[in-house]
Amino acid sequence: MCLIVFAYNAHPSYHLIMAANRDEFYERPSSPADFWEDAPQILGGRDLREGGTWLGITREGKFAAITNYRDPAAFKINAQSRGKLVRDFLCGDQSVDKYVENISQQSDKYNGYNLILGDNDKLYVFSNRGKKQKLGAGIYGLSNHLLDTSWPKVRKAKKELKKALNEKGVALEDALFAILSSRHVAPNDKLPATGVGREWERLLSPIFIKSPNYGTRSSTILLLGKNKRVKFVEKVFDEKSELWLTSRFSFIIEKEKLNGTGIGQSLSPDAASRRGSDNR
Repeated sequence: MCLIVFAYNAHPSYHLIMAANRDEFYERPSSPADFWEDAPQILGGRDLREGGTWLGITREGKFAAITNYRDPAAFKINAQSRGKLVRDFLCGDQSVDKYVENISQQSDKYNGYNLILGDNDKLYVFSNRGKKQKLGAGIYGLSNHLLDTSWPKVRKAKKELKKALNEKGVALEDALFAILSSRHVAPNDKLPATGVGREWERLLSPIFIKSPNYGTRSSTILLLGKNKRVKFVEKVFDEKSELWLTSRFSFIIEKEKLNGTGIGQSLSPDAASRRGSDNR
């Protein structure tokens, strides 16, 4: 992911409201969001090159998302895939606290990242270029620097998210996707200096990125209701930045696991996940 904005315990109906854009080179293969065949408790997209993911949630309510920390001068060619950090948390049985403790001791194995980790009780952000933060109620923004770094698109997205919290139902969903669709380019004097050059800083400054080889591949909203219902909607875009696929899922958080395997129980008909797709 390259932009994530989220409201945590800041809405009467939802513990978490998250809106996120995944930016990536078009040549990197990935699969749209779905429940994984090899780990049926996990819902999320999949990086088909390394097997990780950028955002996902389990049937038991564990969720995680990641952004890269932009620091080309410190880039390691042989570093491990950062998407595996999300995958391993969702696949494993470790608590949020224990997982953050473990990965904090392996920071040098990865290029820079910011990792959001949560469950039904806690929410953390950890960066191997910063620190561990346990978050309280509020509105937050995360791009390719530390949490709430005052980049133009982070400020804009947080401001619009605050307004969107006044909406509900379909209007809330529409407002969140409207935030993620903004292609406003920041003025030159507001661009950050991360070491990629002015032309790339300008190209990367919109919330929704479009270029010949790199851009926003998908937009996702994740809603965790106080009634334990999860709503997950993903829009996938093609190389022309045209909408290609919309996938929708809804399910009730399950508290138990099957035989300690980490695979979620079969859901009742009322709680069964539902999916719809719109192909173009």
